[in-house]
Amino acid sequence: MFLHRHATAALPRYTSYPPANRFEDGAGGALYPWWLEQLTSSEPLSLYLHVPFCAQLCWYCGCHTSVANDSSRVDRFVGRLIQEILHVSSRISDPGEVCSIHFGGGTPTMMSPEAMGRVMAALRAAFPVRPDAEIAVEIDPRTLDDAHVEAMAAAGVTRASLGVQDVDPEVQCAINRIQPTELLADRIGALRAAGIRSINADLMYGLPGQTVAHVRRSSDTVTALGVDRVAVFGYAHVPWFKKNQGAIDAAQLPGAEERFEQAEAAEAQLVADGYTAIGIDHFARPQDSLAMAAAEGRLRRNFQGYTDDPAQTLIGFGPSSISALPGGYAQNAPHLKQWSEAVEAGKLSAQRGLGVTAEDKLRRSVIERVLCDGRVDLGPVAARHGRDPADLIDAFERLVPLVQDGLATVDGWQVAATMAGRRYWRSIAACFDPELAPSAGRHSVAV
Repeated sequence: MFLHRHATAALPRYTSYPPANRFEDGAGGALYPWWLEQLTSSEPLSLYLHVPFCAQLCWYCGCHTSVANDSSRVDRFVGRLIQEILHVSSRISDPGEVCSIHFGGGTPTMMSPEAMGRVMAALRAAFPVRPDAEIAVEIDPRTLDDAHVEAMAAAGVTRASLGVQDVDPEVQCAINRIQPTELLADRIGALRAAGIRSINADLMYGLPGQTVAHVRRSSDTVTALGVDRVAVFGYAHVPWFKKNQGAIDAAQLPGAEERFEQAEAAEAQLVADGYTAIGIDHFARPQDSLAMAAAEGRLRRNFQGYTDDPAQTLIGFGPSSISALPGGYAQNAPHLKQWSEAVEAGKLSAQRGLGVTAEDKLRRSVIERVLCDGRVDLGPVAARHGRDPADLIDAFERLVPLVQDGLATVDGWQVAATMAGRRYWRSIAACFDPELAPSAGRHSVAV
């Protein structure tokens, strides 16, 4: 059910709480070293590595990335990335086992096959990586050659996530990302032949010139390619924040109701094709571990989106990456030059961050359950934090419009989305965020 005031509200994606736009300058650098030193082997770890390079800049992109003009620039980055891995690990006297490693970007395969091998070797030398750890790499299929596939398989990569966005040539032209479906099929085949059998695909809606028919066709195409998971994200047009988006003609963007219909169409098509809807924007085959985690109430949310990763502690490497530790969040310097200078000086590059309070942790748990399950029982969640559910009573006034519009229900301490409120889980979650000041310039729209 499309309701303009809710669908167009600018809200955080809540991959953390408090959201990253509330991090404070200086807090990361001051607290991050101490937080690392407090970690023990009882806490499993998840690692994230941000590679800030692409072969070509897509016009829709909102990531911290740039075009790598020559391979030497990437090689220098790899050397510094390994330095950072060694420096950070030296701060942790008794690290827990690593159960997940995620390479993001940018385009991680901008690193040479040999460089990817060196980075993985450094990670395994610096941290106790579990034999069954999930190792995932985000991939631009246009830059994935056979040598990279072989290097990924040799490094133990278990999951590949391919950026697809839309399979229509005209939409691809409008976003500066020409990518034939035949290429996708060929690269997926190469990955699976090398033993990397878990494949994800990313799609988008709300792109210039895109229609409901385009979204349905793209959804059906990745289904036919046999991918295990699909993420469907709404395009956020923020050219004042990401200059490359200025190349997109805003007049060609679909309106709010059309965006909503595109999101609905993607879900309908994927569910009809046998996928289980996960949270607000993911879909998975029923036998996939993400679908099983959702069914068993183990689904979680972190900076990579939805995950079945059990680790509460995530350590980020590379410019702009964010670490989530028991004490709070620390974000590395966002710009390559600043990050490089810190690493070369033998310093931690964290610049911004935020310590989390007991109340933050309670609200984070509530928001996570709403975004993972579409419902939350505040009583048990508050009890796990040693708190009274009445500490969250301020949310109930903010929930009133959603209840009145038939998008949510409140029964005692139980809050749930209705069937009509399927697209508005972020709106419900935001009611538990007392500091939220909606701003179109700082957050993407809810749908």
